[in-house]
Amino acid sequence: MKKIKFSKMVASGNDFILADVCAKDSSLKSLAQNICDRKFGIGADGLLSLEKSKVADIRMRIFNADGSEAQMCGNGARCTALYTGRKNTKIETKAGIIEAQVKGDNVRIKLTNPKDIELGVPLTVNGRKLKVNFVDSGVPHVVIFVQGLDKIDVPNIGRSIRYHKKFAPRGVNVNFIETLSADSLKIRTYERGVEDETLACGTGSVASAVIFALKSNALNKINVHTRGQEILQVYFKKQGSKFNYVWLKGKARIVCQGVYYV
Repeated sequence: MKKIKFSKMVASGNDFILADVCAKDSSLKSLAQNICDRKFGIGADGLLSLEKSKVADIRMRIFNADGSEAQMCGNGARCTALYTGRKNTKIETKAGIIEAQVKGDNVRIKLTNPKDIELGVPLTVNGRKLKVNFVDSGVPHVVIFVQGLDKIDVPNIGRSIRYHKKFAPRGVNVNFIETLSADSLKIRTYERGVEDETLACGTGSVASAVIFALKSNALNKINVHTRGQEILQVYFKKQGSKFNYVWLKGKARIVCQGVYYV
């Protein structure tokens, strides 16, 4: 058997397996499926493969629990930054270079600028007409304003939108948000690749904060109340409908470390 040293980490309820693994894509996809299995593996939302980088301090590749590779993961990047043990880290991802700052168990990351923003996109989902909002915050996200968030059937509605022909072939993550105040929102997210609701989503929190700011004219900081009970903070500079200097801040921690047998 092959031994792989790993660390299991969590950020806002999003859990990840971090491992220094250099292997073929097919092997990493298979490893992600097996190691993330909550019955027969360690259990996690995703595998973070950490590699050497020529353009940053470290390269992070993200493999979802179903084996698919994502371009970026906000909470995963925060875990990676804490794992490095550095106060300031630059992380190479497929979505670009992510800057990270660590202070104790608080980690904040500077994401790539949101792009491809579309408001009021008409969709027919399960026979019902909806208007949704789209933004790419490193990965594609749909954001939907709702009332009575706790009663929303996130897995079923989220899955229908995730696989909607409008967003084919790559699909989309789906965020349902409810306004709490002028600068605060509550969120639930269906994550592509995990194929279920997760307790938090970093890029989803950023995507939702961006859309929320456009709809409510919020200034430069949004508090995002996650299903994992943590309040994530999203900071940004807004110029009209454009956003830059986008930061995501929250806690991260190491749960355990050990050896996984392949």
